[in-house]
Amino acid sequence: MSIIKFSRNRLISRRQALKIGISAITALAVLSFGKLKVLSYLIYTFTDRQKPKNDELRTFKIVGKGSLKSRAKAKGLIYGATPEADHKKFDRDLKLKSIFARECGLLASTLHWDNVRPNINTFDFTKADYFAKFAASQKMLVRGHTLVWYNALPEWLPKTINRQNAEKILTNHIETVVKRYAGKMHSWDVVNEPIELKDGKSTFRNNIWAKFLGKDYIDLSFRIAARSDPKALLAYNETDLEYSEVHQIETLKLLEKLKSKGTPIHILGIQSHMLSYRDDFNPQKFRKFLGNVASLGLKIMITELDVIDKHLPLDPNKRDRIVAGIYEDYLTAALAEKAVIGVVSWGLTDRYTWVNEYIPREDRAPTRPLPFDRDYKPKLAWNAIARALDRAPKR
Repeated sequence: MSIIKFSRNRLISRRQALKIGISAITALAVLSFGKLKVLSYLIYTFTDRQKPKNDELRTFKIVGKGSLKSRAKAKGLIYGATPEADHKKFDRDLKLKSIFARECGLLASTLHWDNVRPNINTFDFTKADYFAKFAASQKMLVRGHTLVWYNALPEWLPKTINRQNAEKILTNHIETVVKRYAGKMHSWDVVNEPIELKDGKSTFRNNIWAKFLGKDYIDLSFRIAARSDPKALLAYNETDLEYSEVHQIETLKLLEKLKSKGTPIHILGIQSHMLSYRDDFNPQKFRKFLGNVASLGLKIMITELDVIDKHLPLDPNKRDRIVAGIYEDYLTAALAEKAVIGVVSWGLTDRYTWVNEYIPREDRAPTRPLPFDRDYKPKLAWNAIARALDRAPKR
């Protein structure tokens, strides 16, 4: 993700990694009185080679009436989602709360720095506390996203941080956030996207943390989190792993290095913002990559799953069929690896999705990237996820 903000609480992050197929690279920087804000997003040219396939013969029939949560549990898996709606909208939306409780065994809570750290001396856990309480009331697991990232940083940080105080600021942040929810978190995204895929090359990202702490900021962050909550599973969360073999290789190298140092890392999180306009997902190579991750003794979670429908037909029936096919093909490959322990959708209903705002369709039709539509009715995407869970080997 990137040091990119469109507003205080909305960010481009995932969007930059998505190769969203518009036309070029756009960036706007505003600099005043030492205060830096960067508004940018990457957009890539769509090519004929990337047109999706539409399997008209697939019916997406399911067996039984079980929820995604129950289907996952039957295979020793976890299914969950992030609300995407803020805590106030979520609290008022009784339908959303109902389907969340019915379908999800885990809630992914967003705790970006700019959401919980208004200034260097103050933390605000209002939103995170709400979702933690809701999850507990429904006996749902909770995972936190994310402790260390180069994006979604509060405005005071770039003006305050330096080589002398960087470690202190980072340590205080991780300790404060993790200890608040110690014993209550299933897992944390400790470090998010430390590697950058750009122009076909995968390199270590020279972000604000690397600038002041060097590459060892990753190991340091995991060790602070581990001692702050020894029971939580700790994840390194990364994007661009579904399509890029180069990025897979560099990610494996980093994981191997962390394991060799004894870094307390337990999970690789794979974001999985799937691109409907690409047909170059290779299930065999992807499964091999997952096997290589598993051979390091790591578990794997699909952490931010959705399907971007930008270039698909306007007809929702045709569009939903293609989206469902992508869900099923991807999850079938991913869940074949027994080291995969969970699937988390980035949103549950099309009513609340970052895709509609940040990757709008050119025809301005509402996007349809998630299992439920805007009226909370299950779509073929729901069937596809259910079928993939049903067919997954038992853990």
